[in-house]
Amino acid sequence: MFGFNRAKKSLVAVAATAAAAAATLLGAPSAAAAPQPVVGGTTTTASAYPYVMQITTASQSQFCGGTLVAPDKVVTAAHCMVGRSTSSTRVVGGRTYRNGSDGTVAQVSRIWIHPSYTSATRGYDVAVLTLSSSMPYTTAPYVSASQTGVYAAGTTARILGWGTTSSGGSSSNQLRTATVPTVSDSSCSSSYGSSYKASDMVCAGYASGGVDTCQGDSGGPLMINGVLAGIVSWGNGCAWAGYPGVYTRLTTFSDLVTQQINS
Repeated sequence: MFGFNRAKKSLVAVAATAAAAAATLLGAPSAAAAPQPVVGGTTTTASAYPYVMQITTASQSQFCGGTLVAPDKVVTAAHCMVGRSTSSTRVVGGRTYRNGSDGTVAQVSRIWIHPSYTSATRGYDVAVLTLSSSMPYTTAPYVSASQTGVYAAGTTARILGWGTTSSGGSSSNQLRTATVPTVSDSSCSSSYGSSYKASDMVCAGYASGGVDTCQGDSGGPLMINGVLAGIVSWGNGCAWAGYPGVYTRLTTFSDLVTQQINS
């Protein structure tokens, strides 16, 4: 099928690829929301979800999201961090608006990308950032390796981000959120074929579409019962019927994340 593949680490890349996307089969990911940033969602505030971080350039231009899991550790998507340096990356917490100046800005001292990562559709789409200074915000708990039952089909999950309002569209200035149901592995495989790897990925979204993440939401959280269970990774289009969002299955990488937190 044709359309945007959500795994776009930088919103700058979206405009450059929009025309090609209309005529090119994309088998990789994208990361944001649809007809309204987290598509079909509502506006919210950073104080309501204090663990949601903006990942920005050195000039504080947001291009991905992340989740604060320890005062100085942020979980995000590997595809957000490929090719980036610590000096060119910042993490911003406590800021509801992309164009705001409030909150806390931290430099990044270390970027860990899963060593097996090559592309989002091949899995291993997880990264951990170590901050040069601690964030003064409540952290999010994350799933353990044994909590695989959290992904049972139909479970309500929460998504958050500042992503684009449509594939290749404009970003939301204000943080947005929505809820989506998890999707069975068999159903997700029907949508994405061999690109969907149940060991590394989990799908969430409505069969009819309408609610999703999109470009710019990459790296942000998929929360289930208040616990970080997934990372915005990829998908065909944003909020398209029959193509739910694909998220990194965090239970698979939980032990590695813990090692990075303790390192």
